Amino acid sequence: MIPYATAAEAEGALGRPMTWAEAAWFRYSSATPDYCLHFHTVILLSVVYTLVPLPLALLELRTSAKQTSPPYKLQPRVRRTPADFIRCYKNTVRVVAPAAGALQLHYYKIDLSFRPFVPMVGIRTGLPLPSVGETAAQLLVYFLVEDYQAYWVHRLLHTAWAYDKIHRVHHEYTAPIGFAAPYAHWAEVLILGVVAFASPAMVPCHVTTFWLWFALGGIQSIDTHSGFSFPLSPTRFIPFYGGAQHHDFHHYTGRHTQSNFAFIFTFCDYIYGTNKGYRLP
Repeated sequence: MIPYATAAEAEGALGRPMTWAEAAWFRYSSATPDYCLHFHTVILLSVVYTLVPLPLALLELRTSAKQTSPPYKLQPRVRRTPADFIRCYKNTVRVVAPAAGALQLHYYKIDLSFRPFVPMVGIRTGLPLPSVGETAAQLLVYFLVEDYQAYWVHRLLHTAWAYDKIHRVHHEYTAPIGFAAPYAHWAEVLILGVVAFASPAMVPCHVTTFWLWFALGGIQSIDTHSGFSFPLSPTRFIPFYGGAQHHDFHHYTGRHTQSNFAFIFTFCDYIYGTNKGYRLP
């Protein structure tokens, strides 16, 4: 919660007039407790997960009803029914909602003294708001750090024990769909939630950047699990971005795959030699 009673006090502390964005943030956050602001992350993720995969699901269902394959679908022989999408959504929410709630409580009330962990690592809610350049730089660092960490976590999840006990749930979809992006064993949801939080913990940010990081991370994960590769896909514009085609191959090969472990970029697969199977004709 911003520690200023009036906008004049806030501007006095800043030493300058507030921008329109800062004025809007002051009006919104001045009466909102910090734990409510941080809980917005869960709300944003829920909205992203519900709405972003929906257009592709409707496209697939519409073309399937006409007995045709959706254009640009990577595995066109696999067709889904409305019941498939609904089942995936329900099963995912049943696992992810409690896990995300547990992580949220854990991050905000971390120890027996109930000191808030999120503010402790430097994620702030006050003024000033970060600049566009600062936000972009932090997000780039977050994506690079998470990509490296998630690569090694993913490889560990493909060891025999971890795959059989945990990761096999996510691989039930050999032809992934957007709604299956967070579909996983509860333990994997918790592990990847910690990985996603590690970057902002290393490079602290404003809570608005924190929201944006989790929203963009959710969109990126949905894209890589979408099962579609469109002409205007981000893969064609973002250097080294793996995208749906890269990750779809990983799901297609399944349990015994030794390639395409990278979540976002393809750096780690290239550096550590786990892109070779993917490159074979």
